[in-house]
Amino acid sequence: MTFNDIFKSSFLENISSVSIFDMMLALALAFGLGLFIFFVYKKTYQGVMYSSGFGVTLIALVMITTVVILAVTSNVVLSLGMVGALSIVRFRTAIKEPLDIAFLFWAIAEGIVLAAGMIPLAVIGGVVIGLLLLVFVNKKSAYNPYIAVLQCNGHEAEQQAVQYLEAQTRRCVVKSKSAQKGVVELNLEVRLKDGNTDFINTLSEIKGVRSAVLVSYDGGCMG
Repeated sequence: MTFNDIFKSSFLENISSVSIFDMMLALALAFGLGLFIFFVYKKTYQGVMYSSGFGVTLIALVMITTVVILAVTSNVVLSLGMVGALSIVRFRTAIKEPLDIAFLFWAIAEGIVLAAGMIPLAVIGGVVIGLLLLVFVNKKSAYNPYIAVLQCNGHEAEQQAVQYLEAQTRRCVVKSKSAQKGVVELNLEVRLKDGNTDFINTLSEIKGVRSAVLVSYDGGCMG
């Protein structure tokens, strides 16, 4: 064994497997696409508490995925080891919004496609997906469900309030009802006819109605 053999390493030989220009170009494009995904996420977020940390995570996820795929595509043996290493990783963070899962997969997919050298597919596909999300997620509809929370003094006031709601809305369904001495509280799912919510003002003025509250409803929680 010679002196040169001691310092000969396959690790050093892999330094030039990916050129500096390719690295910088891939990371720059990944950062740009990550910013676009972050912008779309910010504009389409409909949850209760917006988390800027999740948006930054999307940017980092695109860049990290790009780095990993660049390494995998440059070395077949490394790709097998990478699969084994990533298979032991477990993530325990709960995803509160279903749409957040789509953004996570979008960020990962952009990193994979970009690192694979399919730059037009990554850019055009990312732009198309972003525009579709901006159009459909932000689309407001009068048929979106709402929850009407009513407090009434008795059965007669309850009947009048429910009949008025049925006349003013496209759909009115009682979801829950609680009764105490002299007080009845109702939670009703309603669908508006034209997006006008002025009827809730008139409802609160009905004799025997203590309060009337209308909140948006996403099918899982009120917000």
